[in-house]
Amino acid sequence: MTTKIRTYQNLINGEWKVNQTTEFFENRSPANHGEVVGLFPKASIQDTQEAIESAYAALPGWSNMPAPGRGAILEKASQIIHGRLEEIATTLTREEGKTLAEARGEVARARDIFRYYAGEGWRSGGEALPSSMNGELLYTRREALGVISIITPWNFPIAIPAWKIAPALIYGNTVIFKPAEDSPLTALMLVEALMEAGLPKGVINYLTGDGAIIGTEMVGSSKVNGISFTGSHAVGAQIYQHAIKNMTRVQLEMGGKNALVVLKDADLNLAVDLTVKGGFGLTGQACTATSRVIVEEDIAEAYIAALVKATRNLIVGNGIESNVQMGPVVNLDQLRVDQEYMTIGKSEGAKLLIGGEVDDASGYYAQPTIFDHVQPTMRIAQEEIFGPVISIIRAKNIDDAIEKTNAISFGLSAGVVTNNLKHAFAFANNVEAGVVKINEPTTGLALNAPFGGFKQSSANTFKEMGQAAIDFYTRTKTIYVGHGS
Repeated sequence: MTTKIRTYQNLINGEWKVNQTTEFFENRSPANHGEVVGLFPKASIQDTQEAIESAYAALPGWSNMPAPGRGAILEKASQIIHGRLEEIATTLTREEGKTLAEARGEVARARDIFRYYAGEGWRSGGEALPSSMNGELLYTRREALGVISIITPWNFPIAIPAWKIAPALIYGNTVIFKPAEDSPLTALMLVEALMEAGLPKGVINYLTGDGAIIGTEMVGSSKVNGISFTGSHAVGAQIYQHAIKNMTRVQLEMGGKNALVVLKDADLNLAVDLTVKGGFGLTGQACTATSRVIVEEDIAEAYIAALVKATRNLIVGNGIESNVQMGPVVNLDQLRVDQEYMTIGKSEGAKLLIGGEVDDASGYYAQPTIFDHVQPTMRIAQEEIFGPVISIIRAKNIDDAIEKTNAISFGLSAGVVTNNLKHAFAFANNVEAGVVKINEPTTGLALNAPFGGFKQSSANTFKEMGQAAIDFYTRTKTIYVGHGS
């Protein structure tokens, strides 16, 4: 018996719909590329314009709603996500590939993000300031920035949309939301939760399709006041060029080439555990993943032997299966990228210790791969791979390790494993990264803390998450009130 493949729709002005001429694309499971998760519409420029107009029309009503009322809707959405956690997590694993345990953690994070920002409805506001004049009240107020275009990647298909959409909504903005083509269903389930929670029509609009077509309209419209994007540096730079024409505010997160530094005084078992979690957890498909390990020469051989042993024991397979520790990569293109960099590493003269092979017979599987004797200038040490490939670089001491950590164009996350407090703080103070981890994996973020990178990892403007999100999603108005005679 053949199972009917479900066809999904776009959400524009509170209605799920597609045009009669709309084309659709298949969303396939990376663990089993014979499995079609669903059919999704290729939104047109006209669809995108309608979504922008819808968000523009809904802005006055939504931004003027009392913030605690907006918060109540976000809190209800959080409860709906909690009630559907297992269903959403299973969907996430089917379409993106990460293990079910990782997916459950991500959905729980999205739930908690909405709960956190629901409370912002009671906290956010302006401030009263001392006036230099008698008989005058001087104060500020935070107002919504306006219509926000949100474009998200496939690797965290509910967490990243949540940490963009939740603050956008609580501060009174309206949204046009485009998820990645590889994970539209998980994102859709987030939007469904918001609509079920009572979000007014037009406040969020959901579009799927080709970013080169609809994304250009989303970032180039004069009615869009802000753009929040997570993805590659190449696409982020293009978005910036489009946005500057209208002086549109932008928030960009554009990847990393993150290092974990292992010093000679480190707990080796901890260092190996953090490397495996940071480098092979999430199949290495995280912007904060460990892709370089910079280890002091004195302990390099012992650390490497333990790391290879731990890596050899990893179980790779379909993330739905309970014993699997690393799932497939997201699609064939990413698998080919991983394979290409495995070949590049060999050709550059790095020593392959384990892995180095891929398999696309039934799904898109890459072996966890480790290269040793990698030079800092090699491509595998400089370019973002976004897969389970780790490069080991030797360092003479802490100063050499910091220098090699900084010798890249990215600056997102960096970690150090050490029991020396002086070295820990020397690393934290001198490393060029927006996120620094000490005796923790380079992955993993607190939802109430600012997030964003340095150098080519971001636009070097606005941070995401926590209280810092208010700076991007609002504008400040200063008001002078004379008491009168």
